[in-house]
Amino acid sequence: MWQTLLTPVDLYCERVGPEFWAEPVNALTNLAFLVAGLWGVREVRRRGTGIFAEMLAWWVVAIGIGSALFHTFANHATVWADVLPIGGFTLAYTLFNLRRFLAMRWGKAIAIFFAFYAVTGLLTWAVPDWLRQASNGTTGYLPPFLALAFFGAWVAASGNRAGWYNLAGSAIFVVSVIFRTIDPLVCGSFPLGTHFLWHILNGLMLGVLLAAAARFGGPKLGQYGSRAVGQ
Repeated sequence: MWQTLLTPVDLYCERVGPEFWAEPVNALTNLAFLVAGLWGVREVRRRGTGIFAEMLAWWVVAIGIGSALFHTFANHATVWADVLPIGGFTLAYTLFNLRRFLAMRWGKAIAIFFAFYAVTGLLTWAVPDWLRQASNGTTGYLPPFLALAFFGAWVAASGNRAGWYNLAGSAIFVVSVIFRTIDPLVCGSFPLGTHFLWHILNGLMLGVLLAAAARFGGPKLGQYGSRAVGQ
């Protein structure tokens, strides 16, 4: 088992060997996540937005650390350090949309949360193998994109300006997905690859989402029937 977990993997154009520093640009551009996350922590604290919003900001820091581990050690174990924080943030930010931006009670929020990810999970599962391979596995990020677009439109329609931040994030995400997808296609002409742009743009996207959380995501007195709920 341990031998399998520690088996090196080579998924991106820049990596040409199993060495720790074989992806220096991909590794260093994870600073974009650390900068976005720490900036988010500062903004949340400055605006007094609360623990839920601050947790999201620290989660972005965890995304940067996990991705940096994967792009340095690059094995089957560190793959999980890369993907789990991303998945966790996606789910937590969806709940943040429902609870803080749309002011839903927990029962309704949980029901919509599970319904949404059941549908998007089925859509992702139904993606044909040829498209999954052609996109360099990027179709796995379909649920986060749909969450930003769907809930962004819903929040914007409700009159909360945070929805426009979500929609801006979804637009940035489309561009970053393009660079992740074409990374293996450009190796012959551009050995560095384009995955580092996925990092930089996603750092920007997450910074936009944290800005929305800090500015519009504070718990409001009486919003959920009690001051303490959602703190």
